[in-house]
Amino acid sequence: MRVVVTGGAGFIGSALVRYLVLDRGWDVLNVDKLTYAANLQSLATVANKNNHKFVHADICDADAMARTIAEFQPDAVMHLAAESHVDRSIMSSAEFIKTNILGTHVLLEASRHYWDRLSAERRENFRFLHVSTDEVYGSLEPGCFFVESTAYDPRSPYSASKASSDHLVSAWRETYGLPALITNCSNNYGPYHFPEKLIPLVLLNALEKRPLPVYGDGRQVRDWLYVEDHVKALTLVLERGRVGETYNVGGRAPMENISVVERICDVLDALRPDGESRRKLITFVADRPGHDRRYAIDPSKIETELGWRAQNTFETGIEATIRWYLNNEWWWRPLREGVYSGARLGLLPSQQDGAGALAEQVV
Repeated sequence: MRVVVTGGAGFIGSALVRYLVLDRGWDVLNVDKLTYAANLQSLATVANKNNHKFVHADICDADAMARTIAEFQPDAVMHLAAESHVDRSIMSSAEFIKTNILGTHVLLEASRHYWDRLSAERRENFRFLHVSTDEVYGSLEPGCFFVESTAYDPRSPYSASKASSDHLVSAWRETYGLPALITNCSNNYGPYHFPEKLIPLVLLNALEKRPLPVYGDGRQVRDWLYVEDHVKALTLVLERGRVGETYNVGGRAPMENISVVERICDVLDALRPDGESRRKLITFVADRPGHDRRYAIDPSKIETELGWRAQNTFETGIEATIRWYLNNEWWWRPLREGVYSGARLGLLPSQQDGAGALAEQVV
């Protein structure tokens, strides 16, 4: 397979590229704009592989996307490039609208024009996979789960932009016949995760004995998915999924935020003891504006139709993640010191006082 992966220097994207290049032996053209959250060091293990090529480009650049796809002649496009940080979307929504909506439109058009010119056989086999989020569905009541038919109800600029991109992909499938599929995943975690998100942020703060801020009462529920399980699901959907379908990908691991933070503390205490329990660092702070209360995915469709199932429980995945961060300070230390130190983002003006010194928690 020859595959274009957008956003392949990001967290999920780099995990996908490593898997496709090293485990599957596919030819991968990795397209990334290299924003603050992208990191070429995450691609160190594939940088010199003959079946991996990196292109520094913005998906909003129509000429670059058309040229890149036409020259590489892919069998598929896997679209992961996106602005994904909810708190940053609250502070600065324009980049989310541009990248997630307009960028997706550019990529769809470049893919459509390329697909139109393929031979009949290659047109039949071509796929466009759009990778999205469970946040497009909004907030769940207790005991409920997102399924593929759940109505969209986005609550943040980020989720609204991803919902818009999902609808664009569906429309290009229906209007132009582009053989597209969509996946909506739960919260990912694992190695190479930029330290603005909940798990790496809490972990690194705990290592440095800094406060572990928890939004509101900490009882918000998120469903957790180990990133290496996710990329295997994406590959399976690309290979065997039904064109025009959506597949929800989740780890069957819904947990309250406070429980996630406590678990990180407990595992870190066991692996690297440092006197008192790190749970004493937990600090409750003002909640995020519009914070959804509960997310949880029912992945039955992808499990029954395609035979995928997450191999990692939260317990095995979080320990593997923490061990990776403990052993790979070379990767995260430059980010912590030079790109993002942990200052809280996403506050409205009325919430700014006294919050500047606190690291953020993002889920």
